[in-house]
Amino acid sequence: MTILTARFCLPRRAGRLAGSRLQYGCNYNEPPTDWGEDLVKTPLLVILAGGASSRLWPLEEKSLIKFMGRPLLSLQLENYARLGLNRAVIVANPENEPVIRALSRSVRHVQADVVVQTEPKGMGDALLQLDGYLNQHGNQPIYITQVHDLTDVLLHQRMLTEYQSGSARAYLAGYRVSDYFPGGYLEVGPEGRILSVIEKPGAGNEPSDLVSIVAHIHLDAQRLLQHIREEYAKPAKSDDHYERAMAQMMSTDVFQVVPYDGQWQALKYPWHVLDLMQAFLSRIEGQQISPDARIEDGVLIKGNVVIEKGARVFHGATIAGPAYIGEGAIIGNGALVRESMIGAGAVVGFVTEVARSYVADRAHTHCCQVLDSILDEDVNFSASCTTANLRIDQGIVKSTVKGERISTGRDKLGLIAGKKAFIGVNVMTMPGVKIGRESEIGPTTVVQEDVPDYTRVWVEQSFGRKEIKT
Repeated sequence: MTILTARFCLPRRAGRLAGSRLQYGCNYNEPPTDWGEDLVKTPLLVILAGGASSRLWPLEEKSLIKFMGRPLLSLQLENYARLGLNRAVIVANPENEPVIRALSRSVRHVQADVVVQTEPKGMGDALLQLDGYLNQHGNQPIYITQVHDLTDVLLHQRMLTEYQSGSARAYLAGYRVSDYFPGGYLEVGPEGRILSVIEKPGAGNEPSDLVSIVAHIHLDAQRLLQHIREEYAKPAKSDDHYERAMAQMMSTDVFQVVPYDGQWQALKYPWHVLDLMQAFLSRIEGQQISPDARIEDGVLIKGNVVIEKGARVFHGATIAGPAYIGEGAIIGNGALVRESMIGAGAVVGFVTEVARSYVADRAHTHCCQVLDSILDEDVNFSASCTTANLRIDQGIVKSTVKGERISTGRDKLGLIAGKKAFIGVNVMTMPGVKIGRESEIGPTTVVQEDVPDYTRVWVEQSFGRKEIKT
């Protein structure tokens, strides 16, 4: 076994995000980098984190899902701080506000205020919650982002460069696509001026190959909010007040596009956790193994791997990177972990296979197969359980979200299990099924459809008995 001293950090001008608490050669308590010091004046960072996350079921709260052992919100705040964006307002909801407030205080070099959107009334209403802050601290430029959008740091560098050197009233990121994407397309005129945003025009009707993603800088926050208020005063069936406010402003103000073709992944549906997981894993460089981890003889570790302190990897186990093994996790004898993320205190039991899967903190697996799956915190996945991850016809796996069958876009997708779900021995789950929080699946059950929260499912058997004559 070879242990390489490596880095998983953000070079001062490179496009890599930090994630692991194992940071060889990187001081993450240092002030913002020289990039931030280059900025004459940075805009106020606005992070939208108040959505209901209802489409994420059976998982919960997007901003608190952990990657590389850290909540997504903390990772985002740290990376913004290194760009000099050290003043922030986070828009939360009543349920997540206490945790978000605590997390925001734990990130050094970021002065973050938290405001609450009491009801999920859309992006426009979320931005109106800035009123009190702006009244207290004065009107100023704002940079609007979403906590659940993962991009390269390069995007934010470009946005800040354009803001610093340009003369437009607003700057919107335009994500370049090669195939049709059901989003808002930017109609762009001469010199990159945005003329309009056309929502879901249909394949073949796109005005450009640039889709609007939420990385928006507005130089006059109060003027934007006033236009949003005016839109709320009008009758409307949809909650696109922010988009309609921008449309009104585009008729008189210069909105500039900032093209971007790097990495972008939004966390909208539960299976997107696997996409974000792969994005973070792809940024590991080399092998980072804590000196406080216990690696027994006969263990094979290959590829880019992080193993945190207190983790134990037993004889005969294989870890094939990219992979992350969290603090205090246990990888049992003969187990195989590949292209996966194992949370703190989680257990991958004897001869268990975990492939391309997300296993959260304290989840336990016992002599089983976990393929292309997501096990939330404290899930128990018992012996001989298997997650089917591929349809017989090898088609795209579908999932039911809020009563509607939708495509996941994945040809391989196993189980998604909510917190504290208990799956008994010899259970098989069909591709893409979801099991709700604290639900229980009895032994030998074949789960073919979603199981709601707090529900017990079992197989009722009937037995025949007959005397054997000798």
